[in-house]
Amino acid sequence: MSDAPPRPPRHLGSLEPTSPEYLGSKSFILFITSDTSAILSRMIKYLKFAVLVSANAEWAAVKSAFPAPSVERSPYGEYFFNHAGEERVLFFHGGLGKVAAAASTQYVIDHLRPAYLINIGTCGGVAGRIGRFDVVVPDKLVIYDIYNAIGDDPDEGYYVTDLDLPAHFPTPAIRTTLYSADRDLTPATLRDIEDRYHPTAVDWESGAIAWVTKRNGTPLLIMRGVSDLVSFERGEAEGNGALWVENTRRVMVVLLTNLPKWMAAMTLMAAGH
Repeated sequence: MSDAPPRPPRHLGSLEPTSPEYLGSKSFILFITSDTSAILSRMIKYLKFAVLVSANAEWAAVKSAFPAPSVERSPYGEYFFNHAGEERVLFFHGGLGKVAAAASTQYVIDHLRPAYLINIGTCGGVAGRIGRFDVVVPDKLVIYDIYNAIGDDPDEGYYVTDLDLPAHFPTPAIRTTLYSADRDLTPATLRDIEDRYHPTAVDWESGAIAWVTKRNGTPLLIMRGVSDLVSFERGEAEGNGALWVENTRRVMVVLLTNLPKWMAAMTLMAAGH
């Protein structure tokens, strides 16, 4: 066997092995050299923030906000590096639903080791309790589609996660509990969960992302904008995908605009301010 170091993947061959572009590539994980420890150390210092995005329409809106991002692929979807304010940030498409959200969150933590994670996306709101396009920043996440009828496995309380939030919100947002399940909020769903939870906002992935980050000790902020409202009689986006896509675009523009201020707030909170 040759003692020569392995060649880097062809599409990375012209990059310095300590450059952000090299470190941002999924292929970096497979290219191991005697300098691995130093490169990992450089990568950890470099990647302060990773932003997770779940649904396809949410990701499309994020990509369209940046001019020609240099997109790579992970096992879960696309990702790229770009600036949010003065910070260079990883934007990572994790996929729809709890399984993809949990797996992609752990993947980012294991392979890219960000100091902070932020999840941005959409949620459904309950009419009369929150407004369309309001921004939710939850301090508690509840996965509500856990139904244990047999045995003594953990019940839904095992999947409740509390998050620490900045004392002062830098942009308008509503602090509340966010409820997650692999289902859209519809009038029928709302009637099913109303007595137990009396929810204000509901989504798909936040509960899984929060559960994984908590067990890894990674600070997390979730920002979800209300894309559509649901009452006991009507869900305005039910059967109207075009409305949801357009409202999602509007939500994501606001969240990306506000992102640098929330990143600064997370940094101050970690410093004890």
